[in-house]
Amino acid sequence: MTQTTYGQFCPVAMAAEILCTRWTVVLLRELIAGSTRFNDLRRGLPRMSPALLSQRLKELEAAGIIHRLPSARDSGAFDYRLTEAGKELEPLVEAFGLWGQRWVDSELSLQRLDVQLLMWDMRRNLDPRPLPEQRTVVQFRYPELPSDRRAWWLMIEPGEEIDLCSVDPGFDVDLYVSTDLRTMTAIWMGHDTVAAAVEDERLHLTGDRRIAANMHTWLGLSPFAKVQQAA
Repeated sequence: MTQTTYGQFCPVAMAAEILCTRWTVVLLRELIAGSTRFNDLRRGLPRMSPALLSQRLKELEAAGIIHRLPSARDSGAFDYRLTEAGKELEPLVEAFGLWGQRWVDSELSLQRLDVQLLMWDMRRNLDPRPLPEQRTVVQFRYPELPSDRRAWWLMIEPGEEIDLCSVDPGFDVDLYVSTDLRTMTAIWMGHDTVAAAVEDERLHLTGDRRIAANMHTWLGLSPFAKVQQAA
């Protein structure tokens, strides 16, 4: 599978040869989170080149960790799904995240801001239940970013998949959210809160007051947001 080997029969070494290549664990994170299409995997891994993503998918398939199956939705496309061996890696990947949230300095993690990844994760973890039983559109605006990455729209249709757009979809906006990327990332990671950011005027909410008041309940937070950092 790889061009290098530890040359050891130890199962830890053998597993590391498969799992410890660059991007493999974060690719597994996306697969475990439910992404199955190539383009969705790219959205969750925006800094990974398409060529390297294709290579890693082929390696995981060769190792028996994923299946490549014809897509039922897109003719000529493929879905990538975890095998039983792949599903057994979920506790391992979760342990990586728990350790990172607890022991990696939050200031270090907040130096690695990525608006595309943040919005994709927020879209994936958003809880629509506190929102109205009708289409809800929330625009997030990051004034300090370049114009092509400054505005993002989340569109929530009851009973349907939540859509994320970086181009105005043309619908009326129910809530405008204006903040800086660091503040929004800190909230998503559990290092900050909506209430504190609003009080400090680092987060501005304009529009439907009910949606604004419930933002802390519908906003998709990191699965590790509740893990407390070590002293």
